[in-house]
Amino acid sequence: MAAPVHVLQLKLDDLIDVPIRTVIIAGWTGRDQAALQKHIAELEALGVKPPTSTPIFYRVAASRLTTAPVIEVTGESSSGEVEFVLLHHGGRLWVGIGSDHTDRDVETYNITVSKQMCEKPVSGEFWEISSVAEHWDSLVLRSYVHEAGERTLYQEGPLSAMLSPAELLSCWRAPLEEGTLMFCGTLAAHGGIRPSSSFEFELEDPILERRLSHAYDILSLPVAG
Repeated sequence: MAAPVHVLQLKLDDLIDVPIRTVIIAGWTGRDQAALQKHIAELEALGVKPPTSTPIFYRVAASRLTTAPVIEVTGESSSGEVEFVLLHHGGRLWVGIGSDHTDRDVETYNITVSKQMCEKPVSGEFWEISSVAEHWDSLVLRSYVHEAGERTLYQEGPLSAMLSPAELLSCWRAPLEEGTLMFCGTLAAHGGIRPSSSFEFELEDPILERRLSHAYDILSLPVAG
């Protein structure tokens, strides 16, 4: 049975409808082992068991992807995390950014289920990866949370801290098929993983002086029982 197709309107060369069939979440993709262990430790502090191997790959429904400015979650235990994302469309590979928004309570007993619990916001614009390939390690991921009325830097670091696309796809052991989007791992959070009422994230290209960005609010729905 063919997977359902989820269509997002994205700006690639132009603003177009992009059909997506497969979404992969790559976890624990740090190139820097010290930084990787730091992220594993902060998840262990929340009760999340360490991975049996790194990197590791999860699947989520393509329908979880969104470019909307608001998402709805159950309860108040979820949080976002900035990641670069790879997209195969039109026979070409593109890079954007996304937030692997995750229910942290569910994550303590089943990581795969936790990945499916929340929508996955992504940027509305992508760059062709060939335009940044020569200065890939100079790109910078960054995210902000809003706490007590203040905008606070939550994550920041260069892509040199993460496995490169070639290394990651080598671990995946297959090229990305047409219509596939892959989240490619995150950075440790300043001050630890925690929820917030809104989440901003960006990918900065300091060489070409441009950036991809997206922001969304988190609406927590009550837990009745």
